This record gives sequence, C-alpha cells and structure tokens, in this order.
Amino acid sequence: MMRDVLKELLTVWRAGGTAGVGTVVRTYRSAPRLPGASMMVAPDGAVTGSVSGGCVEGAVYETATEVIESGVPVLEKYGVTDDDAFAVGLTCGGTIEVFVESISRQNFDSLESVAADVEEHRPVAVATVIAHLDPSWVGRRLVIRPNSADGSIGSARADAAVIDDARGLLAAGRTEVLTYGPDGERRGEGMRVFVASYAPRARMLVFGAIDFAAAVARQGSFLGYRVTVCDAREVFATPSRFPTADEVVIDWPHRYLAAQAEAGEIDSRTVICVLTHDPKFDVPLLEVALRLPAVAFVGAMGSRRTHEDRLERLRAAGVTDIELARLSSPIGLDLGARTPEETAVSIAAEIIATRWGGEGTSLSGLDGPIHRRGSDLGS
Repeated sequence: MMRDVLKELLTVWRAGGTAGVGTVVRTYRSAPRLPGASMMVAPDGAVTGSVSGGCVEGAVYETATEVIESGVPVLEKYGVTDDDAFAVGLTCGGTIEVFVESISRQNFDSLESVAADVEEHRPVAVATVIAHLDPSWVGRRLVIRPNSADGSIGSARADAAVIDDARGLLAAGRTEVLTYGPDGERRGEGMRVFVASYAPRARMLVFGAIDFAAAVARQGSFLGYRVTVCDAREVFATPSRFPTADEVVIDWPHRYLAAQAEAGEIDSRTVICVLTHDPKFDVPLLEVALRLPAVAFVGAMGSRRTHEDRLERLRAAGVTDIELARLSSPIGLDLGARTPEETAVSIAAEIIATRWGGEGTSLSGLDGPIHRRGSDLGS
C-alpha cells in the first residue's frame, strides 16, 4: 500500500468492498519502480497505480483479481529470462518481487487510522509478513508508530523483533524487507517481513515569492514534496499566487528557517531553494541554511556575477569554505532554460540528480544501468 493508491483504496474499504493490491517489495538491477510502489484493483476492475510502469501490470492485474476471490496472498517474482524474455517480464532487464494481497475491513481494520496518519504527516509503518514456513502467517500485519503498535504477525516474540526493527526504519524513512527465523529469531531464515514506512513527506522550502517560485512550487508538488513558499513581503506571498504550495508563509526567510530547524521540522530530506535575488534576504538565509547539520539540497538562483557577490558577502559573514561547498549556485542543470517553467524543470532536474547521483548527461550517450541507487529522500 502506497500513497498513490491510498485514496482509492480507502474508498473501497469504506464501502465494505475488497481490493486487490500488488506492492513492489524488492527490486534487483534496473527495476523501474522502487519498493513500496503499488497497484490497486477495485471490485469493479478499475486500476489505480503501477508496479512497473507498464511491463507486468497485466500479470499483476490477473493475480490481484484471483486474490480478491481467494483471499490468499501471493508473492510473485517478475524479470527477464533467457527462455521467455518478454512474456511476463521486465523489458528493462531488472527483476521485481510483488506481494499481492486482498484488503478489506475484515483483514485490515486499522486502514483508516493509517490513512489519517499519512494525511496528517504523522510517521507510521505497516509491517506485513510476505513469506513464512507456515502459510497461515502470510499476510498478517502490524501497524507501528513511534510510541505504539497494533496487530500481530503471529507471536509475541516475532512482534517484538519486528516492532523494534520497523521503528528504526521508520525513523530513517526507509522501506525494505526484513528476514527472520520462523518465530522472529534474529538469526536464521523462514520469515520475511515487508516494512512500508510512511514518514512525513520530504519538504521543499522555496524562498522568494516570484514567478519562478510559482513554477518551482509546481515542480516540487509534482515530485511529491510538501512545498512551503516563504517571503517577507505580504503583497507577493499570497496563496492565490501559489495554488500548488501546501503553505505560504509571510516571514523573514532566515527567521522562518531558523525557527523550523529549532522545531525539528528540517531533516536530511529537506530541499531548500533560494530565489530571492536580494542580498538582504538571501545572505542571512543562506547563513542559516548552510550551517544546518543535514539537508538534502541548498540552491540559490542568480547570475554568475550575483553568485560571486553572494559568496563574498557570505565569507564576510563568517561562512566557511566547507559550508559554502554545500551551496549549488547558480541553481539548476544546464538545459538552456529561459522561462520560469523551463527553469523550474532545470532546478527539479538538479535536485533529482543530487538525490540519485546522476550527472545530467543524455542517457543515449551512456552505457550501464539507467536506474541509480543513491540516497533515498523518502518522497
């Protein structure tokens, strides 16, 4: 179950129906979707979401409809084989494991509370047994929060082990498969548990209420960030100018960022885009941003001349060269962008490249895997 099918899944659940949900639980090599990507089949056959971008959706659809009828969950593996490379395989050359289960009020009575946590940006994880020596354990789940847990996967010992490990994954915003002995033993095999972490969405902070900021906010929202636009000028910082932003804040940028950091609202997934073009705003703001212990990206807009002037001002303010090395300026990849919308794409492209270790080079001129494994921002 993933954010991209949660709304439709909850609709089926509230109506008393049963949905079939396929979730990517593990990937190998050049897989098109990350663990946690889900596809839902509603009782009427309608499909929401994707597990592979189109390669194996037909096969997962058939399995999901069977699981709706039988109620018996299934763990499937899809990939390219020498004998039958494209029948039900991934043409990209990767391999994925997909866990297909039925979800209804009868077998997941806490779904609504999980959905409320996700909606309100409260951390929650769902741990599901996807393989076990005893088939009756498969499909059992725990709902795990930082200070509580509901449900059981089969025994107190197994519950305790999974709850402990899942809280660690939740704190890091990581989704992955854990392996245990049949009763939750730390060593051994016999049980595999998929932990889907629903940490609050990563944040994108856009400073400067200009037309470029509106375009960047749209890109950030499209990429799944929780977007905040901040500017000290009340006449420009209005919700009507930034309809895709989750919030528009009127405050001095450096003061707002410092307060957010103090409140624990900034983490290693946070992206900061400084678009103010004004030293009285961006220099004190960057002083704060570049000294934060861990953020994913700090970029500032401006010409080469503006950049050099900004560096001089920051050095005069005591910002070190090590701290300045964290700054991406001028912000964005070289796409030849001119309009606000094109510039926003170039900024989004650099954020993605930073996240996954990409180089911004045309894929047609490269060899090797398309999909990189870099730091996970949890979007």
